Amino acid sequence: MTTTTLRQASAPAAPAAPEKPAHRDGNVLRWLGAYTASMLGDNVYYIALSWAAVQAGTPSQAGLVMAVSAVPRALLMLGGGVVADRFGPRKVVIGSDAVRCAAVLAVAALLFATGPGLWLLALLAIVFGTVDAVFMPAVGALPARVTSRGQLARVQGMRGLAIRFANVVGAPLGGLCVALGGAAAAFGLAGMLIALSVPLLVSVRMKDLPADGKVAERTAWRDLSDGLRYIRRHPVLAPLIAAIALGDLGFVGPLNVGLTLLADQRGWGASGMGWVLAGFGTGAGAAAMLLTVRGRLPRAGRLAGVAILAGAVAIGSLAYVPSLAVAVGVALLIGLLAGLSGALCGALLQTQADPAYLGRVGSVSGIVSLGLAPLSMPMTAAAIGWWGTGPVFVTSAAVCGLGGVLALCVAPLRRAELPK
Repeated sequence: MTTTTLRQASAPAAPAAPEKPAHRDGNVLRWLGAYTASMLGDNVYYIALSWAAVQAGTPSQAGLVMAVSAVPRALLMLGGGVVADRFGPRKVVIGSDAVRCAAVLAVAALLFATGPGLWLLALLAIVFGTVDAVFMPAVGALPARVTSRGQLARVQGMRGLAIRFANVVGAPLGGLCVALGGAAAAFGLAGMLIALSVPLLVSVRMKDLPADGKVAERTAWRDLSDGLRYIRRHPVLAPLIAAIALGDLGFVGPLNVGLTLLADQRGWGASGMGWVLAGFGTGAGAAAMLLTVRGRLPRAGRLAGVAILAGAVAIGSLAYVPSLAVAVGVALLIGLLAGLSGALCGALLQTQADPAYLGRVGSVSGIVSLGLAPLSMPMTAAAIGWWGTGPVFVTSAAVCGLGGVLALCVAPLRRAELPK
């Protein structure tokens, strides 16, 4: 053995290259740009759909058109998770955005040529809801393929910022477009924004995960059964999804229809309700920014449970605040805690799930958030009519708090950590 060989053998191994933070990774930023453009398009689309439906029919008919997309989304989302795992989330997301873009632009062209018909708007809503059933689980499975496990919490924070940006900018943009060019112009803008996401997604490099390609060897029904069995037996995912379900069930009603009724009873008016919602959005945005900057928070499972529990207390107190200013402050705290717990729960879902099951795990979580939780809104409205805002807000807070208690009582979830 030569002296050079001996020197090479005895030399210490070179240190591994430092991991590039997600917010400085061009690949992640292209994915984030695609996601933001798609979410902006969604927000403009819903403004255009609601306006066109109101113009074409009665308020009750318009409400039916707006609600009809939720049915296929809730019924088909479990199957959507299987599709995402079988064919890969990249193909599914690109295909879904292409279909959504084509459908919205086709309706825009028809509305330019003729008056809006409820049947056309209902058909568009059904198509959109059906495509969403496969789009949403696939979107949830993408982060693990565009970044490393250690950056997933930061990516969840960046995703939260994109959602807040789309919500803040998309609705006024859609309203302005409707005011200037009518629903057809707004549909056209929504289609173009969704179309922008397609080339960005095509340019994103996505790594193959160890289990990619194995799902397609089995039948779809067996894939679905295996996914549900996997979640049920997992020591962290099962209680985590249950905690998310309880948190959303107790959160959605008060912060949507409940807040509207509370603002009306207190005489805050629409502007006051807007200030409260702005406080919530600011808090949620701050939580997303915290995760984006920090990248990782220790004791993620314990922190998520504490945030859910503290957020539940804040929700219950919202009905008893003495003034609008205090309500805005409480809403800011709720947004901060909800944003923190939501991002941590999302990151834990990403990092705890086996790569082969990410789509199906996302579909079960999506059904909880988008299928079960919205059912609490009419129940909340009816309950407030019977018992008033205070008891209903407190009851909803108790349901939400059970999610935090569950997270803190189940040891594997309480001890769950995000990767370093």
